[in-house]
Amino acid sequence: QVRVVESGGGLVQPGGSLRLSCTISDNRLSDFDMGWYRRRPGKQRELVAIVTSDNKVNYEDSMKGRCLITRDNAQNTVYLQVDSLKPEDTAVYYCNVARVVNFLREDYWGQGTQVTVSS
Repeated sequence: QVRVVESGGGLVQPGGSLRLSCTISDNRLSDFDMGWYRRRPGKQRELVAIVTSDNKVNYEDSMKGRCLITRDNAQNTVYLQVDSLKPEDTAVYYCNVARVVNFLREDYWGQGTQVTVSS
């Protein structure tokens, strides 16, 4: 079992920035695909950004250009930097880590961190 812990959420003014962190208990972060997802009020959970174990990166269209996902394998941590925040970015942000072991996919989720964009 891998423990996943997010941090860095909070209240941010429109146009502001924040950096979310996700740290896992497994010291082999390099084996995992790491993703950030969010659930906005009244909507289903959606992908925000993902970085694969071989460092391929993908972003949800509305986040391109103002979002950066990076990983620090030595710290077992993945970061999500979001700039130019908008009220519609208000959501609970979740970290997901996934890997395939013996042909079986393992998925682990954090508890989520609330981001509120409001003046």
